[in-house]
Amino acid sequence: MTSFEEAETEETVTCLHMTFYHPCQEKKMMFRCLNFGKREQVRADEMAKFGRDSNICHYNLMDTRVSRIQFALQFYRKLNSSEHFFEIKNLSKRTKLTVNQTELGYLNKIDLPWKCIICFGDYQILAEVQEGESMDYFETHLHLAEAPVLQERSLPSLQPVPENGISSSIFLSEGKSPTEIDENE
Repeated sequence: MTSFEEAETEETVTCLHMTFYHPCQEKKMMFRCLNFGKREQVRADEMAKFGRDSNICHYNLMDTRVSRIQFALQFYRKLNSSEHFFEIKNLSKRTKLTVNQTELGYLNKIDLPWKCIICFGDYQILAEVQEGESMDYFETHLHLAEAPVLQERSLPSLQPVPENGISSSIFLSEGKSPTEIDENE
């Protein structure tokens, strides 16, 4: 057998891609402590914390309006499932956090959708999860946006699209209700 045949099987790693935006980022340099463009490993049993306190948070935002610990992400696997997920928890007593328009107060937490926009204050973060198999760690890959992520990217529609490809919201906006049509008509 060759060394290739004897090598350990590579497992894919879950990666959380996060694209950061703030309207004053060029003037205030609040992202100067983040490692953009480089993947970083985080152990599965650790929380990825974001905030201004460098003694507690691995991901530091250099802004006095950011809480010492703004929010945390926990990597986990649901019971009887092989899929991995992230949970986001607001750790700021002063600032509410929104995830796709769901508002989280202090100590509130929810599952992070596979693609979402996280907002607090003037900060906008597009988060996208790339699935993997590893249970020991996950990776973060940070990016810097030049334009607001709320305008730059549109999130996937949460409303189902019918087979004919026409959304019922078009009809509802015209004051009409959708009707079912036999495809032979």
